[in-house]
Amino acid sequence: MSKNSNKKFFGGLAVALLLPLTFYIIIRKMSEGKIKLPSYYGIERVDSSVVDGKTIKDTIYHHVADVVLTNQLGKQVSLNNDLKGKILIVDFFFTQCPDVCPKLTNNMLLLQRAFKKDNKSEINYDTTMRFISITVDPAHDSVSVLRAYADRFKANHDRWWFLTGSRELIYNYARNELHVTMQPGDGGAEDFIHSQKMVLIDQDRYIRGYYDGLDSADLKRCADDVILLSLEKKKRK
Repeated sequence: MSKNSNKKFFGGLAVALLLPLTFYIIIRKMSEGKIKLPSYYGIERVDSSVVDGKTIKDTIYHHVADVVLTNQLGKQVSLNNDLKGKILIVDFFFTQCPDVCPKLTNNMLLLQRAFKKDNKSEINYDTTMRFISITVDPAHDSVSVLRAYADRFKANHDRWWFLTGSRELIYNYARNELHVTMQPGDGGAEDFIHSQKMVLIDQDRYIRGYYDGLDSADLKRCADDVILLSLEKKKRK
């Protein structure tokens, strides 16, 4: 028990304290052309065309559709419009979950702390990224319940949204847009999704990573990939 606690503690430190060093190393390697950007996920099709007698193949990846839900402040929000151009880290939870969800949410809190606003940083993550936690139990998790849960975990309400809405809409988004589960379902009363995955979505709404939200090494990998996507955006400008 003590060993597991120490592992989680040092995993959290790795994310929160070593991020500036990671940022420096990534920038240096990127300038040397030695860094690999996060992959794209969700191949939808491969188009082929012939150019100068050669067959060129173009892989088309899944583009995440918009979803409109209500956050813990009671505001209806659109993830693609209100958060246009921002990197998103998304997870799914429910407030009555006794074990997995509190750990998952606490690790999201570690990421929020790691990417705190810092005027000395080359990239202002306060304007570049947002954290999204979507309930899979909207019948219970009302706006007021989500607000209390967000306050319990010291969420920054401007940067970290806890969302509720139509069960069918949420389950369609989790299953068919973010692909957090392969199990079929219709979002009805008997359908239930319980995933510990964190999903990284880039500025253009493509999926760029899946992470075990309970694993400290995966949490660090997620933080590194956020830095890479931020630099990727900067490089394109």
